[in-house]
Amino acid sequence: MSEAPGHLYTRQEDIARMEALVSQLPDEAVVELHLTDGGSITGVVTTRPSVQVFRDGDGHEGFNAVVRIDDHRRPDVTHYLWLDRIASVTPLGSA
Repeated sequence: MSEAPGHLYTRQEDIARMEALVSQLPDEAVVELHLTDGGSITGVVTTRPSVQVFRDGDGHEGFNAVVRIDDHRRPDVTHYLWLDRIASVTPLGSA
């Protein structure tokens, strides 16, 4: 995973969407993430993500967040996903 997100967000609607996703991703939650590319990942949220300020290569500031998901089907696989890649979250319980 790169240190800088592919997209930075500054519009309040985009930031509010990310904050809503964060509220659905508490520590130790088992979730199915439906991704914007049509894929999905099922696993455990290791730590609730937080929306943060990042800078792109040109020095522009914006917001994004990353979540770590330990894969439910393949325990040796860990996913690090930028929140803007998540279309929706389906809660499945807790670890």
